Amino acid sequence: MKKSNWLLLVLALALSMFLAACSGGGDESADDGSGEGSEDTEQQEGNEGEEGTSGDSEQVLNLSDTADIPTMDSSMATDTVAFQWLGSTKDGLYRLDENANAEPGIAKDHTMSEDGTTYTFNLREDANWSNGDPVTANDFVYAWQRAVNPDTGSEYGPYMMSGVIKNAEAISTGEMEVSELGVTAVDDYTLEVQLEQPTPYFESLTAFGTFLPLNQSFVEEQGDSYAQEAESLLSNGPFKFESWDQGEGWTVVKNEEYWDAENVQLDEINVNVVKDTATGVNLYNSGEIDRTNLSSEFVDEYRSSEEFQIKDEPTLFYLKMNQTGDILSNVNARKAIQYAINKQDMTDVILNNGSKPSTGHMPEGFVSSPGTDEGFREMNGDLVTYDLEKAKEHWATAKEELGMDSIELEYLGGDTETAKKLDAYIKDQLEQLEGLTVNVSSVPFEVRLERDTNMNYQLQFAGWGPDYIDPNTFLNMWLTDGGNNHTGYASEEYDSLINEANTDLAQEPEARWDNFLEAEKLLMDDAVLAPLYQRSLAQLQKPYVKGVYVNPMGADYTYKYAYIEGK
Repeated sequence: MKKSNWLLLVLALALSMFLAACSGGGDESADDGSGEGSEDTEQQEGNEGEEGTSGDSEQVLNLSDTADIPTMDSSMATDTVAFQWLGSTKDGLYRLDENANAEPGIAKDHTMSEDGTTYTFNLREDANWSNGDPVTANDFVYAWQRAVNPDTGSEYGPYMMSGVIKNAEAISTGEMEVSELGVTAVDDYTLEVQLEQPTPYFESLTAFGTFLPLNQSFVEEQGDSYAQEAESLLSNGPFKFESWDQGEGWTVVKNEEYWDAENVQLDEINVNVVKDTATGVNLYNSGEIDRTNLSSEFVDEYRSSEEFQIKDEPTLFYLKMNQTGDILSNVNARKAIQYAINKQDMTDVILNNGSKPSTGHMPEGFVSSPGTDEGFREMNGDLVTYDLEKAKEHWATAKEELGMDSIELEYLGGDTETAKKLDAYIKDQLEQLEGLTVNVSSVPFEVRLERDTNMNYQLQFAGWGPDYIDPNTFLNMWLTDGGNNHTGYASEEYDSLINEANTDLAQEPEARWDNFLEAEKLLMDDAVLAPLYQRSLAQLQKPYVKGVYVNPMGADYTYKYAYIEGK
């Protein structure tokens, strides 16, 4: 960053800290530019593994979020907010326990064929929907077929099921009928699933939002209004929607029809949409919410508090670059952007919440080698680091190749306080490249998702958290024409590495791992994205909140076992 601009930024941050202290505090909620996908960590909030009892405390949890829920339709959801509340109100075949292992949901157990391509799930017979209907195998058949049916328009259905569930890809492209999908209700409580090839992560995949069941008669009765408001939703999980005021917040209450209701202690969870940091901290300090995320200026103020905590996540943020345009189709222009941003200053000053610079497209501490247990990030090393001189060299080459002296790029960012600070910092860093002007557009989360899907951007701040616990969840999204690619990137070599890892090498874990290592190197060398940081969240949480599990995939938090004690 130019020295003068850096000084202005430090002074601005100092001023905001002073004003916050005078006003009694402040907060920045979860959207550091929260990306599509689902996110979170392997640690547990509250007392690790403690059963606990709630005593006489009122079992009401009050929370905030920085964005409204874009949709509660599991076939259409693509973002962390939706997956959080789908996971709170629905049970799939399996759920994640406090150690991120699969525990029974609607499935009591399952068997797998010797070749790893056929799963038979035995479903519990005491599971009901919140309207009293039984949850049956057909609810899964209908939901999965609906998700890959091209008439539905699901983004995640084809993305999550193609190459995994038999015939999913052919169905999603209109080449086969939906009835040919490899999922069959043998009877009401027996579900058979046929896979395209052995899938090492399939069991954890069944806990993900896209694979949740749907009550066909209810969905069809609601028609276009399905999942648009509390009254048009049905639950088979621990909680159910009581109210949903679009843009303001929502309330879920304990679902008495839930098969495991006796182990659900919370009676109610209230969520308010709060985009401003100071407002969130004020609500926390006044006792109106029980947890809030902190932006950089509040971390030092509250770091010594017993209620302060850092929550690490396997969640990555980066700049996506649309290669279909004239400028970013140039690999040297993309490489210049990769190297131009001082990520250490970004995490230390702008975020100041434990986040750390990212140097590739696999988080630290997420997955380890099947042969040595060495972490993926450690094995592949730092692939993209800050190097301003290298950035300027690539930029000079790019301008020469493009025949341009001055270049403007449109930058798509978020509308929360932290997102705007990050975007302003990135703009300043990129404009160190001679002749570059970056125009920032700050939009709500759901607008950014829509523009990403339509590839209506040049540069975009984006994020990704894992959908299942496997390297594939971060790397297969960049396949040619992949459902979440949205960059125009196409590489036969990259496609071959990923496809081979998931077919011929599916039952050869070490060789499969090597393919993923090579694929990440190629992804960075082709400058498909510019890595920024791996997120941590600095939070305040009331000490009376117990039993909240933090997940590395799917819903960020599990509230099924949460309770209030000693409030």
